[in-house]
Amino acid sequence: MRRYNFIRPLLLIAIALLTKSLVTNLCMVFGLGQETASNLGFIAMIAAALIFYTRIKKNRRK
Repeated sequence: MRRYNFIRPLLLIAIALLTKSLVTNLCMVFGLGQETASNLGFIAMIAAALIFYTRIKKNRRK
């Protein structure tokens, strides 16, 4: 377990949760229902986590 970076997983979780809350709140402000806004926030959370994870993996290979 040499040179394990604890910041990366925590940053991944933080980005995913912040993206979900931001998208959900923006959708609620624009008049969408709570269930629809929550679903869109979840989709955005998954997309942000996948994008961030692929960027981490790409930088680690170099």
